[in-house]
Amino acid sequence: MTRSVPGRMGAAILAALSVCAQVGRAQSAAGRVGAHAVLAYDRVSPVPGGDGMGELRVVQPALMAHASLLGDRLRFAGMLDFEGATMPGGQLAPGAFGEGYVDRRHPHTYAHELMLSGVLSFAAGRAGASLSAGKGFAPFGTDDPMSRPVLRYPVNHHFAQLLERAVAIGAARYRGLIVEGALFNGDEPEEPSQWPRLSRFGDSWSVRATARAALGVELQASFAHVASPEHRDGAGTPQRKWSASARFDRGFGSARAYAMAEWARTSESDGLFVFTSLLGEAGWAPGRHSAYYRFERTERPEEERTLDPFRSVRPHHDNSVFGRSRWAIHTAGIATEIAWEGMPVRIGPILEFSVGRVTSLTPASFDPASFYGSETFWSLSAGVRVGWGARLHRMGRYGVAAEEGGTSGAHSHRMVTQDDT
Repeated sequence: MTRSVPGRMGAAILAALSVCAQVGRAQSAAGRVGAHAVLAYDRVSPVPGGDGMGELRVVQPALMAHASLLGDRLRFAGMLDFEGATMPGGQLAPGAFGEGYVDRRHPHTYAHELMLSGVLSFAAGRAGASLSAGKGFAPFGTDDPMSRPVLRYPVNHHFAQLLERAVAIGAARYRGLIVEGALFNGDEPEEPSQWPRLSRFGDSWSVRATARAALGVELQASFAHVASPEHRDGAGTPQRKWSASARFDRGFGSARAYAMAEWARTSESDGLFVFTSLLGEAGWAPGRHSAYYRFERTERPEEERTLDPFRSVRPHHDNSVFGRSRWAIHTAGIATEIAWEGMPVRIGPILEFSVGRVTSLTPASFDPASFYGSETFWSLSAGVRVGWGARLHRMGRYGVAAEEGGTSGAHSHRMVTQDDT
């Protein structure tokens, strides 16, 4: 079957881009704004029940704003995400899970990031410290997949990032060494309009250490204790989460190379359930064209589902998990970017293909061949990225943790170009 985007959704995105353009005319060197969206057609086979399905959606529709005041001692990072309007039922993605969605990537909340940072610099810029607070990412794991090359979100999204929390972060930097610590609320959002439960603020915490070496190399290790993430009232089981990664991002004249490898582990109910993930991805852009590849091998919980086979029961309890599965997925894609001199608009066609296999780690309780009709699957995504103004930034790093080379400013957007604002 095929489903399309209602006309009013496309009109809403165009209206939002128009508003952003009006704001952008007044932006100064101390601030930047931008917009981003992807019109994508996804075809997946099989889906739960054994059939194939195709959908046309506007995904990742976002408005971004960044500003600095008081000589860069006060910084704001904000992003509004409109997926609740453009893809309320989620985006087809075999293996994806989180926030009550299964085999679909969930829509993010409308307020994706609203973070304010106070920053101090020492030793002629070689060292610094910051305090950041608001709604955003806890300092754990790797970058939000939205700012990475592959359009398809990985299965490990909720193992490798902690997003959309009410968070307070303290960070310190000395040259290329950064240490962050944070307090936040454990509960995940259950719908796009939902805000973090402030009564639970401080029941969860995380720490992350990052080392940025020469030649574009970055190493990261982090740990988080998350209280009852899948039960909003706090009656669910806690999670312990570990992450380690190595990242490379460097320009070579007009070309750019990117690579990342990560390991993630989540333990729930004092080790009763343990899920691990290995992921590697790389991309090469010798100009405005780019190619990329990702391999992922991630274990995920098999949870009790509702009458809708793409949704799991919420609130989640420990007895909602009846099995475990392992998803091994290869994804490759090509993309290009078209821009016009003197104009801030960018258009980028993209074509992406995934093929994978799901294996049950608990055959007595979950049989993929019976549930999906096959243990193997494929997906095809074709679409167009549209951007205006500032490019997507590396979400989840604030204050001194967002600084490259000792200064605040541009991060790479995907692996195509540096942020040019």
